[in-house]
Amino acid sequence: MIALTIYSRPGCHLCDEMKAVVRTVAQSVPVTLEEIDISTDPRLEALYGLEIPVLMVEGKKAAKYRIGEGELRKMLSGRSGGSSRSGESGGSGASGGSGEAGS
Repeated sequence: MIALTIYSRPGCHLCDEMKAVVRTVAQSVPVTLEEIDISTDPRLEALYGLEIPVLMVEGKKAAKYRIGEGELRKMLSGRSGGSSRSGESGGSGASGGSGEAGS
């Protein structure tokens, strides 16, 4: 299983959107999901407060703000032993805000 972590806080609409995308993908890709509320920890708030939601894949930052279903499937397909079909388009909501470029 692929370990996913979402850093978020209550009332964050982008966090809710990312969680929905991850849950949809999790129906067909074997993952474990941990959701962490950064508002309960000042250290996490300082680290991620301006970037949430932040998606970690296997402990490494993979996306912030937004990720599309297709983009997440592609990202995870290489980690799940190649068992997912790479020919599937994923989702129509792929919205460029993944990760580190320009950070």
